[in-house]
Amino acid sequence: MWNYEKRLQYPVKIRKPDANAAKVIMSQFGGPDGELAASQRYLSQRYSMPYSDVAALLTDIGTEELAHMEIVCAIIRQLTRDLSTDEIIKSGFDVYFVDHGPALWPQSAGGIAFTSTFFQSKGDVITDLTEDLAAEQKARTTYDNILRLVDDPDIKDPIRFLRAREIVHFQRFGEALENSKDRMDQRNIYAINPELDK
Repeated sequence: MWNYEKRLQYPVKIRKPDANAAKVIMSQFGGPDGELAASQRYLSQRYSMPYSDVAALLTDIGTEELAHMEIVCAIIRQLTRDLSTDEIIKSGFDVYFVDHGPALWPQSAGGIAFTSTFFQSKGDVITDLTEDLAAEQKARTTYDNILRLVDDPDIKDPIRFLRAREIVHFQRFGEALENSKDRMDQRNIYAINPELDK
């Protein structure tokens, strides 16, 4: 179904390890508004989407979110791969390290493990696309917060790219929502089951 290019969608070349930055960026891997949740949200919602063009959009953005997860994971890996034991302890990265070592494991910056409760799939066009719009804005806000917390231009560059893609996704979902509403009759906007309108 897909052709996988063995390169990142956007290059990541971080020269200086920084466990503190890795701890906050971790949220965009496995946090509630991160790339893993986004990919699973859109790739799940596409199956019940009644409009093929919107289902295709969900597939496109869902797979792009997987590419963004790769970028985030590359950032975290490059920030943590050469840390000494002293740096791990001093930065507070030891609480993560003790369970996962140098491996990447999806969790939020606060240490909450990834869970499917981070995303929703309802099977209702309006509900799902509204969820998607909100998700993209929450992800953008998280990237804004990360940019406030990091100083290294090697980190900020790919984070800015990812932030910009959240804005584009928000715009595409907004267009999809408007186009979908134009295709629905009034009854379908409020209920998928016609029995509820009787």
